[in-house]
Amino acid sequence: MPESPTKPLSYEDLRSAVAGNAAAFRCVTRLQPAGGPGDKVFPPTYEGGKYATEKRRINGEVVDCVLLDSVQSQANRMELALLDAWERGQIPLPVISVDFAGAGLPEIGRITSLEAPHRIADAILRDSLLNGVPFRKSDDGKRVADVSSKNATALFELCPTALVFGMWDSTGPRGGLGAKFARALVSEMVGNHAQMGCKTSSRIDPLQILVQAGPLYKAKDGGWTLGEEDAIQEKKAAVKFGKEGKPSEANHGNVTPSIEDGGCTISEAIQTTVLSLAALRRLRFPVNGKSDPAMDDAARLVLASLGLCAATLARDAGCDLRSRCLLHPTEKTAWELLDGPGEPKTKFVLSSKDAAALVAEAVSAAKKVGLPWREDGLSLVPSPQLVALVRRSVELAAQTSADNGED
Repeated sequence: MPESPTKPLSYEDLRSAVAGNAAAFRCVTRLQPAGGPGDKVFPPTYEGGKYATEKRRINGEVVDCVLLDSVQSQANRMELALLDAWERGQIPLPVISVDFAGAGLPEIGRITSLEAPHRIADAILRDSLLNGVPFRKSDDGKRVADVSSKNATALFELCPTALVFGMWDSTGPRGGLGAKFARALVSEMVGNHAQMGCKTSSRIDPLQILVQAGPLYKAKDGGWTLGEEDAIQEKKAAVKFGKEGKPSEANHGNVTPSIEDGGCTISEAIQTTVLSLAALRRLRFPVNGKSDPAMDDAARLVLASLGLCAATLARDAGCDLRSRCLLHPTEKTAWELLDGPGEPKTKFVLSSKDAAALVAEAVSAAKKVGLPWREDGLSLVPSPQLVALVRRSVELAAQTSADNGED
């Protein structure tokens, strides 16, 4: 089936796709390591230091693949891209924030619904206060407990990104029976034809401190000391620094060169992003107890524009996934509209600027038909119990680091 030429995605194109029977927008991008084909990349590690490897059938061929960025990680990157655009005033968006800096925890600062793992349903928001009232017991918080696919208006007003990236209200008043919303936007990055490699490590100490120069002891005023008389005493004996009191436990001395499994080479990386319009059409947005197809279409259009904007902003920000895993697209990014069966796939291009403009126009249209949109967001403060829990955790972490001989 022939494809139509690529063109800019307009507001009318998007509105027609959402209101029609198109299944999804899809964007498939091929990438190579920034160092060029054959350069090693480092995937994320999971329990036991393992990579997520599997075999996939691609174009009739069974291929060894490695996960380079998971669905969850991609969602986090897209949400942070939206947060950055919101902070710069580039898009209108309801954002809920919790101010820890004002509670005496400046090292934590502000946590928003775009950063909290479970979005508006996260325990951080649950254990914070809105105008002195626990958030989930406030008028707005109570409305969140009653949301469903047939009544998603409260989420649209307070945290629409929860409808784009998914949410399970498992920490709310209904526990595991809380509302669930599947992800409408899914993205993943996989390396094909993966061949596992190895990595080396070593350290040459310019001071050439020998292990025999120890042992080191845990000093009474913190840090380490060579003098037993200045060390912390337990059972009438000086406590060694770290586990054995070796200078290397205080990051002094050479580290013996070692080799172990690490990194891999790939033929190419594939980033696949899909925005399900079918998922958005399952959502209803009644106002004052009354449903209106025009309101449903307008809300879905906003969510679709947010999804496309999030993916576009994240892609334009670059693909520096982690240390030694910088990837670069080998082709221009384009969105395909998966329309009715047998119909040609229309291709669209979308810049970050145009994506932000789509969001603004869709939000304006939603407001005109009477949909609520809390653009000023909600500002919460952490409860005293949550602040105390964080402080205790920080203290324990500091003590653990000291006990392990870490700086």
